[in-house]
Amino acid sequence: MISEDLLAFVSRGKIYDLGLALQPGIPHGPTHSPFLFSLVKKHGQVVYRDGVSAATDVFSMGSHVGTHIDALGHVSKGGRLHGNVAAETVQSFLGGLAACGAHELAPIVCRGVLVDVPRLRGVEVLDEGDTITARDLEKAYEAQGIRPAAGDAVLIRTGWIRRWPDAKRYHANPAPGLVLDAAEWLGEHGARCAGSDTYAFEKVPAHGLAVHVALLVERGIPILEMLDLEALARDGAYTFLFVALPLKLVGASGSPIRPVAIV
Repeated sequence: MISEDLLAFVSRGKIYDLGLALQPGIPHGPTHSPFLFSLVKKHGQVVYRDGVSAATDVFSMGSHVGTHIDALGHVSKGGRLHGNVAAETVQSFLGGLAACGAHELAPIVCRGVLVDVPRLRGVEVLDEGDTITARDLEKAYEAQGIRPAAGDAVLIRTGWIRRWPDAKRYHANPAPGLVLDAAEWLGEHGARCAGSDTYAFEKVPAHGLAVHVALLVERGIPILEMLDLEALARDGAYTFLFVALPLKLVGASGSPIRPVAIV
């Protein structure tokens, strides 16, 4: 049963849309398929009674395009996925990942925490190659008056999304992000999931994908990428109800999402 207090909170709260609009040119990793879109029927091509017409369209995209979540099977180490699953035994081109795929990701409804690293450092946007360490996370929590709690969605702002829609600048290498001890800190504090406004979450170049391995493979913590956290930061909204619904894409290594924060 839904309480009246919860209904009042949701209906009166301010909703922040944290997802990027899907359109041709939307950010995607260099190894991922781009977003493609076209109308397939224009108004007037098929006309019903009384002059009624309908337009239809088609789109195609990779599962790691735009604002998305990495399923646990996105990364392996030594041929093993999360839970010591042998990747070779569960993967195929037609079926995808029979284990650790996007279809296993549960809806995310939990407390969200914004970690505003540029604010902590007194800048608007982090520089290329800036690192985010465990100590940065600790200091940001302290400065924002927040205590870490198990089950939180931890969203880490770099300001990098301000470079979009300049795709070349947004996909720059090097790029800021988390390093290994920050990932370990998230795991130690029981993060439900973790995300950022960059295209890779961890610092680029990401030799060995150490942060992805630490979260996805070793701790079972999904990663969200390409979030728009600017409005939350502008309003100083550091804690909120966070909702993100991965698509049930059977066998997929990730899923597009449209996450929201309700303050």
